[in-house]
Amino acid sequence: MEQTPSPAAPDGAPATDRAHWTPARQRLFLSVLLDSGNVSSAARAAGMSRSSAHRLRRKLAGTPFDQAWDRALAVHAHLMADPFAQSARPAPQRKPG
Repeated sequence: MEQTPSPAAPDGAPATDRAHWTPARQRLFLSVLLDSGNVSSAARAAGMSRSSAHRLRRKLAGTPFDQAWDRALAVHAHLMADPFAQSARPAPQRKPG
């Protein structure tokens, strides 16, 4: 059984990348990337592949997504280098009760 490739968009990106990398998936990817420092884990959490994440980053070079990717890795590396550093994220607010 032969599989046919997905049709490409006018910009050359596979149709599946356009359809699946929603803003919500991008946010989830960046959040997990910040926590894990691992592109494969972050992509998996967003339901996408590592190669798809790298394609998206190349496509969005210089955009806020690309810049946030760099920042997430830098912050993660900083936190790993200094175990006593404060978390880069604010503590979750607990509901009074």
